[in-house]
Amino acid sequence: MMGEIMRKRNLLGVVVVAGLAVILAACSSQQSSSSKDQVMKVGTSANIGSANSLKYSDTGSVEAIQNVFEGLYRFNQKGQPVKALAKSVSVNKDKTVYTYTLQHGKWSNGQDVKASDFVYAWQQLGNPKTASPNSQRLDPFKNGYAVRNGKKPVSDLGIKALGKYKLQITLASPITYLPEILTGAPFMPINEAYAKKVGNKYGIDSAHLVSNGPYVLKKWHGTNDTWEYVKNNQYWDKKDVKQNKIDVQVVKSVATGANLFETKKLDYTQLSNEYVSRYQNKSGFHVSKSPSIGYMGFNTKRKVTGNRHARLALALAFDKKALTKQVMKDGSTPLNGIVPANFAYNTKTGTDFRKYSGSLVPYNVKKAQAEWKTAKKQLGIKKANIQLLAADTPEAKQVVEYLQAEYQKNLPGLNVTIHQVPLKQRLQMTSVYNFDFVYGTWAPDYADPINFIGDGGAYHLNTDYKNKTYLKDMANARGKYATEPVKRFAALKDAEKQLVQRDAFTAPVFQGSNAYLLNSKIKGLAVSPYGTTLFYRDVQFK
Repeated sequence: MMGEIMRKRNLLGVVVVAGLAVILAACSSQQSSSSKDQVMKVGTSANIGSANSLKYSDTGSVEAIQNVFEGLYRFNQKGQPVKALAKSVSVNKDKTVYTYTLQHGKWSNGQDVKASDFVYAWQQLGNPKTASPNSQRLDPFKNGYAVRNGKKPVSDLGIKALGKYKLQITLASPITYLPEILTGAPFMPINEAYAKKVGNKYGIDSAHLVSNGPYVLKKWHGTNDTWEYVKNNQYWDKKDVKQNKIDVQVVKSVATGANLFETKKLDYTQLSNEYVSRYQNKSGFHVSKSPSIGYMGFNTKRKVTGNRHARLALALAFDKKALTKQVMKDGSTPLNGIVPANFAYNTKTGTDFRKYSGSLVPYNVKKAQAEWKTAKKQLGIKKANIQLLAADTPEAKQVVEYLQAEYQKNLPGLNVTIHQVPLKQRLQMTSVYNFDFVYGTWAPDYADPINFIGDGGAYHLNTDYKNKTYLKDMANARGKYATEPVKRFAALKDAEKQLVQRDAFTAPVFQGSNAYLLNSKIKGLAVSPYGTTLFYRDVQFK
């Protein structure tokens, strides 16, 4: 068409072409200099339940709170805690008192973020009248347990403002993982004046929220399936926030998310195991280890599973590599200790705890059969029937059916039946000892080995496990060696050995993974080291 115009109207054609050149040059200039104006489009499976850091109890809310608020620390792109609103920190000799100088931050309404906003938020978190589902997160702090149980006033909690920008935190006892704890959503500040003004409406929607993080929440009405994160121009470090806007929509199925990604209507979407093999060789596919684990717990009050050698046989008799590579196919990996890999590091040596503690219960049929033979002799039996309890999810079904086949192939005389029930019922059955052994998954609360060794989803660990060496190791890790990383890791290594290798009170099955599709032009997206929460602070198109 341009050729016809030029042939018929040469002079006008020259003018038109010249005009188009100017317009195209301007457009090209805009495209090359405004990648920050490109909107990142995210698909999520979770709605936002609440934007109130005192009230949330769901993963969708965690992601919203983590992106629109900022606490003393945040996670960087490597999953490590770094100072955020904390400008500097000093620690007393006993490692129990931390004094922070704050950045001169602003709330999204222009007001100053003050140390007293942290005090108000934490005191409300611990106030029994708040009934926060996350109040137990205060237990490491002075009087935290007593405050949340109504035994002491909130004013006795180990936090106080020493000035407008100076905050002091006092611990119940020294811990080495305070920065990890303080990255959590419950420890965000709250604009006290605003929260008191709006009362019960605080955080119910984006219209009743004032935040201090890299983004502000927009177009969230409390129940809708779409919302926006818009750059917060009041954020103290706004120069480092490259992305102006992020659109989020709830995607009801993995298939829908994958289709929207393929048609370039989404820049990010999660994948479940059945889609991993389909996308693992395609551009944009990512999979990373997660600190979540699959594990087995044993009822030590039952005849068979009460025998240490029987439990060891069950811990050793299945091929974890075949399970993760041939059955699960989702990027999960074998795990031979209860603490996952790439999760907790010695603050003195930098050593990963899993590597340091070693492979405690690897797949070993010969050894498993020897343990099973000893168990049958001690129990005076030639055959045994035991039941494996699990939740009624498709993923659990895959795992327990594989375990059942492995046990009945590798442990002569053992018959394993499977009992799958809804998760709520599974939890209830384990709490009242109505099981032989159980399969479940568990994710940590903070990045320290003690979170797995002292909990890890193991049922009745605190009441039924009486190993004196383990108890001494744990006491030393919490107290005597609390500020000595090398000795503390040694104590925790020995505690894990007692728990998993000597007594098999709990047995690791696999370490989980997080699989997703991400536009290759997007850089700087960080994923929580504890799960799938996304952090958009450093995102940009390149």
